[in-house]
Amino acid sequence: MQASNQSAVTEFVLLGLSAHPKLEKTFFVVILLMYLVILLGNGVLILVSVSSSHLHTPMYFFLGNPSFLDICYTTSSVPLVLDGFLTPRKTISFSACAVQMFLSFAMGATECVLLSMMAFDRYVAICNPLRYPVVMSKAAYVPMAASSWVAGGANYLVQISLAVQLPFCGDNVINHFTCEILAVLKLACADISINVISMGMANVIFLGVPVLLIFVSYFFILITILRIASAEGQRKAFSTCSAHLTVVVIFYGTILFMYAKPKSKDPLGANKKDVSDKLISLFYGVVTPMLNPIIYSLRNKDVKAAVRSLLSQKCFTQR
Repeated sequence: MQASNQSAVTEFVLLGLSAHPKLEKTFFVVILLMYLVILLGNGVLILVSVSSSHLHTPMYFFLGNPSFLDICYTTSSVPLVLDGFLTPRKTISFSACAVQMFLSFAMGATECVLLSMMAFDRYVAICNPLRYPVVMSKAAYVPMAASSWVAGGANYLVQISLAVQLPFCGDNVINHFTCEILAVLKLACADISINVISMGMANVIFLGVPVLLIFVSYFFILITILRIASAEGQRKAFSTCSAHLTVVVIFYGTILFMYAKPKSKDPLGANKKDVSDKLISLFYGVVTPMLNPIIYSLRNKDVKAAVRSLLSQKCFTQR
């Protein structure tokens, strides 16, 4: 009865760092610079993987997908965060909130699946190098990447469809920088048990299963590398998958750190923890996409050579 007497929510208020206005200006500059680095780094990685013919391989095709995904993922949330740092009252419409939630979580689920696909690619390349051209042909790796995008989008289309059907009335303040789905669900004036169960099943499929596939792939990769007689051969084999393994550790390590921290029972400590939780979430959404192109290109001679070639061509054209 109380819910029916309240007007339906048509917009949400994003708290962000409203209680810390001095931090907002500082973080605006920091996040803006990081976002520009994300666009530049991932954009260059996509450009060289498309323009350099010797990079037209399954490995670099998969590498271009996370780069494009990182651009989409950050673009779905970072402009909203930056606007919130400068706007006294940070509001977002119900429909815009739903779109932002869908894009963010669809990209997250897609990246989980793509990381497992990339682990399988490294497994075939190291454990079955002679069969690699056959197993990872264009007819195989293109559908693999496409299915990652379709699966991620379809999954979170279900999650968002369930979320937008909930009645929202009364409190419309989201204690976050963006429309984080768990923060939004807490505002619903109805039972959200179906949403929680659905999200739990999705987490098992899109977090648990890819982690298992990655673990199994690297288990066999490790066995194969240890069987190589020379230390130089072992080093070369490991170097082909070290960048991917580093990204996997950062990606899943950050998720584990975000959701495995103990909750504070002290009210004052809870307030500090609330700020730290939001900043950690911001770190996950910005720093990780910024590091990915650096990690993938830093120890990759082919990518560095392609970048130098692209820059030299650009300079020559200008002359």
